[in-house]
Amino acid sequence: MTNQNNLNHSTNNSIQEKMEGIWRSTCGTWENCNASTVQSFLSECEQNSIDPQFCMSWIQEHANMIPNWSNIADMTREWVVEHTSTGSPISGIGNETS
Repeated sequence: MTNQNNLNHSTNNSIQEKMEGIWRSTCGTWENCNASTVQSFLSECEQNSIDPQFCMSWIQEHANMIPNWSNIADMTREWVVEHTSTGSPISGIGNETS
């Protein structure tokens, strides 16, 4: 069980590091954060197989450092719902016609 825990911890650190690298390239700093840069960040996370909801939760942990967070949060929540809810490309798997 210990080996499994170590593997999970290592995987989580790798995902976290990858996500933070995407953050630096799309947003740069918390102060430079706006709806457009956050949506770019979430989109790149999704393209790199990192759950946008996980990324959004990470951003929310730093909300007090982001100017105008309430407006940005509303816009980015809509993006997350649009890209992770029913009707998204992910949910279409298995619905192909023969």
